[in-house]
Amino acid sequence: MSLSRSESRQKEKAQRDNRRRRAFSLSLIAAGSIILLTGVGITVNQTGLTDWFGGGAKSGSGQTADGSNRNDADAGGAGSIAVTETPDAGEATPAPEPTDNGDASPPSSMPEEEPVDGEAEERVSLSFVGDMLPGEYIADIMAQNGYDFPYQKALLYLSEPDLMVGNLELPITTRGTPVEGTPYVYKGSPETLPAMRDAGFDVMSLANNHALDQGLEGMRDTMKHLTDAGIGFMGVGENDKEAFAPLIRETKGVKVAFIGVSEVIPFAGMKADSNVPGIAETYETTRAVASIKSATDEADIVVVMVHWGEDGKDTPENYQKNMARAYIDAGADLVIGSHPHVLQGFERYKGKWIAYSLGNFVYASNPSGAHGETGVLDAVCGPEGDCELKFNPMQVIQSQPTPLEGDLAVALLSRLSSISIGAEVRSDGSIVQQ
Repeated sequence: MSLSRSESRQKEKAQRDNRRRRAFSLSLIAAGSIILLTGVGITVNQTGLTDWFGGGAKSGSGQTADGSNRNDADAGGAGSIAVTETPDAGEATPAPEPTDNGDASPPSSMPEEEPVDGEAEERVSLSFVGDMLPGEYIADIMAQNGYDFPYQKALLYLSEPDLMVGNLELPITTRGTPVEGTPYVYKGSPETLPAMRDAGFDVMSLANNHALDQGLEGMRDTMKHLTDAGIGFMGVGENDKEAFAPLIRETKGVKVAFIGVSEVIPFAGMKADSNVPGIAETYETTRAVASIKSATDEADIVVVMVHWGEDGKDTPENYQKNMARAYIDAGADLVIGSHPHVLQGFERYKGKWIAYSLGNFVYASNPSGAHGETGVLDAVCGPEGDCELKFNPMQVIQSQPTPLEGDLAVALLSRLSSISIGAEVRSDGSIVQQ
């Protein structure tokens, strides 16, 4: 599977962060110098400036006045104007980029990454959305406005994380034979994928009840087109070994494993088995648990994407709770649900987070009521799998997930808090255990 485009996008993000850090560092140094020199009321010549900033120490020595080392991510000493680019691995959290109005703190969808034990611990940002249906109900809108149209209002939230993940709710194919005996059968064009990739999406789960809407031919085409677009996938395969295999992505030196499973499969013959192509199922947890345990040996963080629940119901069924806890007991660090087409709440179990359903994201043009409530879930995670969560509330308007502000945002977050289990969703979107 080609990773070149995804890896290139990660490199571009890192380079952008480095540029932000350098510009902000120079601004701070210049401002600090003016303040210090103004405060002491002196005129400093070149020799005096050298003495002021370190008693003749070499520029870029990286040492404090007492000789101790600075953070490795700082390439220059306190008096150094030349700031070299930091390495991608082990970077400290980037400084905010100044906005057009001079404010050095642009809006960010991510929870703040805090240092651990006095040092900047490497943490990765993962973001998730619910069901993605780039076709069918919004095909005409995309044909008129472009395939990137659904992502335009939410682009900041999609392009910012290290890894952006969703649930692809339809086959991507120009061929296939529509399955019979189910009420809804979908199909999407391969032309939709470049816009999805360029919006920021890195990974798609295919473990859902629509993966075989166009038969095995449609499933295989989907796998091929995603690969060609540089988008990773999991949850289907030529046999159960492939379908349950984790997709592993590495970012900032941290390996993240994604496992896709579905408790909603129209026909038993669609379940992947030994020498049988199809979908990774979780009607019971044996094979999912085995996959999770295996993934813990390969990755630092394990994410389970699961398709489950009752359509239109905003609270999880008991079996969802039991399965989620079984996944975490097996080693999962995050459990992210889809299928009900509405938002469900959150739960923290043994220090790990469960998002029972993230609702619809790119799905219909103007879904009504709870079906139009959506958002982007951010998780900033350490290599030990400890994650901080934040939900960015949105409403789908003309097929575009549109960020909510003010009272509308607070109202949606408050409702999510009321349906969560032992967890509170605060007015800023942060999710904490009660």
